Amino acid sequence: MSETLFDDAGSEAAKGQEPLAVRMRPRTLDEVVGQRHLLGAGSPLRRLVEDDAPMSVFLWGPPGTGKTTLATVVSRVTARRFVELSAVNAGVKDVRAVVDEARRRMGMHGTRTLLFVDEVHRFNKTQQDALLPAVENRWVSFIGATTENPFFSVVSPLLSRSLLLTLESLDEDDVRALVDRALVDERGLDGRYTLTEEAADHLVRLAGGDGRRSLTYLEAGALVAGPARLPPPAGAASREGGPPSTDASGAESTRAEPVAITAEHVERAVDRHAVRYDRSGDQHYDVISAFIKSMRGSDPDAALHYLARMFEAGEDPRFIARRIVVHASEDVGMADPTALQTAVAAAQAVDLIGMPEARINLAQAVIHICLAPKSNSVIAAVDAAIADVRAGRIGQVPGHLRDGHYKGAAELGHGKGYRYAHDFPGGVAPQQHAPDELADREYYRPTSHGAERRFGEVLQRIKDVLKGRG
Repeated sequence: MSETLFDDAGSEAAKGQEPLAVRMRPRTLDEVVGQRHLLGAGSPLRRLVEDDAPMSVFLWGPPGTGKTTLATVVSRVTARRFVELSAVNAGVKDVRAVVDEARRRMGMHGTRTLLFVDEVHRFNKTQQDALLPAVENRWVSFIGATTENPFFSVVSPLLSRSLLLTLESLDEDDVRALVDRALVDERGLDGRYTLTEEAADHLVRLAGGDGRRSLTYLEAGALVAGPARLPPPAGAASREGGPPSTDASGAESTRAEPVAITAEHVERAVDRHAVRYDRSGDQHYDVISAFIKSMRGSDPDAALHYLARMFEAGEDPRFIARRIVVHASEDVGMADPTALQTAVAAAQAVDLIGMPEARINLAQAVIHICLAPKSNSVIAAVDAAIADVRAGRIGQVPGHLRDGHYKGAAELGHGKGYRYAHDFPGGVAPQQHAPDELADREYYRPTSHGAERRFGEVLQRIKDVLKGRG
């Protein structure tokens, strides 16, 4: 039983007025696009849907990744009474009413209830606490959908009694498959429209891994392209005076001629110019390269330009964040150690708040890296150390540094003569740490830029002590 807006009741006319994204919601798990990591045989989702297993789950993921879709599929196949609440407008009274009714039905008829709460992160602690006894005692099975990190937005007792399933943004192939299906499916555009290759690329980029957005933009593009043209009346000759139009089987056509949706139609529909940017082509790598080199070159205006181009092209913000984090260490490093903190914080913001708000955090990190003093001493140091190891310049760990805790280690001389740094002035003990073969090898060579000038002075004092010169 389903008591939600997923009910099959309603006129066909009303269904025709539903948004394309609603009409194209999958009816079975096999129709779900993406989320392959969650849909394998024996997975919790499969068990929840196909076995009607009594469990509670949180579906966490970005918008348009299929959280409500999965709830729709469950509502179609479950033998349980299905109830939906929206955390936007439901209160404690609504939650308790559902729980009380679930207990009554279970006691009187043995009927189980499955409760779906959309945007569950909007529930406050009191509302979530009202759910806790029902989930703990399995008076209801519970599905909570959220775009926000449940570890921040859901009370621990409720989270610990539920499975947490993470949904991922759809990749480009998934979005393309979703759009292609909507073009031909009778619930969708039913073959009345086609999509040019350029329009498809643009639409997929704009979707940014959001399946619902891709279908919304497709529907808007179709409206701009205009209604499909009607075919000539049955038996009528074509405009050029030829025979009546027929379909592939030779029968007279009764379908409208498909209308091509172009990139210009999509642009007009969503008011977003198509950035000529292929994420697998040369322009992708050119823009990324220019972005990185602009940060390295301390040019915030140029770096922000390329950042904006990536945003508008639909580049994955997590990819952008990773590049910023890398170059905070590669191009700034110890010249301003706080640049890495800013970059990591921006990357965390991408996961915590998502786009479009995270664009601000990413831009702040870009500006910080651009304006910070530059040093490549960190990457040069670690790569030099790796090169030595790969070349076989390894040597033996000095005996005084070896593990001396296990039985028999003392007899082998392990740990003998080790000097505990905290027993010495300044917390540095005069002793050798590197293998003999590398005792004089220097990997880290600090520059005189920014904070690294001070770190260089500190390093020299430390080396003097280590060598017994301090």
